[in-house]
Amino acid sequence: MDSRGVWAALRRAWWLPVLGALVGGAVALAVSLLQTPVYTASTQLFVSTTNAGTTSDAFQGSQFSEERVASYARLLTGEELARRVIDELGLDTSPASLREEVVATPVPDTVLIDVSVTDPDPQQAQDIAAAVGSEFRDLVSELETPPGTSSSPVRVLVVEPPDLPTSPTSPQTARSTVIGVLAGLLLGAAAALVRVRLDRSVRDRDQVTALTGAPVLGVVPRDLELEKSHLIDRQNTTGGAEAFRQLRTNLQFISPDEPPRVIMVTSAVPGEGKTTLAVNLAVVLAEAGTQVILVEADLRRPRVTRYLGLVGGVGLTNILAGTATIDEVVQRYGDHLAVIGAGPTPPNPGELLSSSLMSSFLDDLRAKNDIVLVDAPPVLPVADASGLGALVDGTVLSVRYGVTTRDQVHQAAMTLRGVGARTLGVVLNLVPPRSTVASAYGYEYSASYGPESPEP
Repeated sequence: MDSRGVWAALRRAWWLPVLGALVGGAVALAVSLLQTPVYTASTQLFVSTTNAGTTSDAFQGSQFSEERVASYARLLTGEELARRVIDELGLDTSPASLREEVVATPVPDTVLIDVSVTDPDPQQAQDIAAAVGSEFRDLVSELETPPGTSSSPVRVLVVEPPDLPTSPTSPQTARSTVIGVLAGLLLGAAAALVRVRLDRSVRDRDQVTALTGAPVLGVVPRDLELEKSHLIDRQNTTGGAEAFRQLRTNLQFISPDEPPRVIMVTSAVPGEGKTTLAVNLAVVLAEAGTQVILVEADLRRPRVTRYLGLVGGVGLTNILAGTATIDEVVQRYGDHLAVIGAGPTPPNPGELLSSSLMSSFLDDLRAKNDIVLVDAPPVLPVADASGLGALVDGTVLSVRYGVTTRDQVHQAAMTLRGVGARTLGVVLNLVPPRSTVASAYGYEYSASYGPESPEP
């Protein structure tokens, strides 16, 4: 994934890094607040020899002290010293527990030892650090005094006595919270990238073209009002209304010499907005003065007449059954748009839509209208659209942005191709206005939007 892809992924799933940062910061803050504060008191010890009469003696004493420092650091955290400190201060703890509070670090290439003591009580931390210095001095004196003598050649001095700590060294709430926020942000960003890599839905024009072998005829942005009414506001010159007008223009120039007259509108699976697409495409074609007739051929889930506010119950199946004529069931919607509803649901929709009767019916409509739009069932769940696709001049495939998978789009295109149907193009439907695909069209879209309502 290149930098452009990474940025697109983060832009698309921006809420994951934000959520990660919030959760990471909250967890780090909670952990810090639940921890018992501890205070650190520090002291520094100086190790030297007493025999330094000459320069040579001083040099040898310095080397001797440096060699002893590493061993003394071990003694500072040993059990013997811990026991002495406990006895000195009268502490109610064990030597093993006290040893865990003491840290001794030799300063490289010096005869200095840094000692730090951590304890929940700042006063006790200071007292323990002071006792460690004094008791260690006595312990070294005992260990280093040769038998038969009364003085030790090694001297330990406290050069920096411990101060009373005024603020806890742990937890560092602000620091931990910042680290938690940054860690959560990085984890959220990683989750966003993984989400994109695992996402099989269609979100790109070039991707659609590669899957179907057909161009993208239009991009329809999500519109709350359109999702509720399923009809565009024809007075509107922005957003969804303009998207359908651009689709109309692109469709009219697909093949200027032999333009398709009978066009089927379908989708791979239900819920991709193909009925809303068919209805509004018919409306904008009629708006341009084209004589259009819209046929409701989704006999299993007819919704065209309901979206247009027309009468259902009679229509296509009555015509194919010979119980009604076209003139008896056709309904008008404006001056240039006629609509034929689905009629009663037959027991065999697939056979009926692929029959010779359906072919003759479409020929009759072609002879009397400029454009015949057929709202067909989805391609993959049932075979209805496959048989019908062989009878029309071309097919427009509705693909729902971010929902329809690549496999579904590819399989739908292959199914149509298998019956000899011509895919005129694809419409990316219900595209978020802030997506890269929608912004490329420059839609001035400001309406709020919410969850999509399922549609065949």
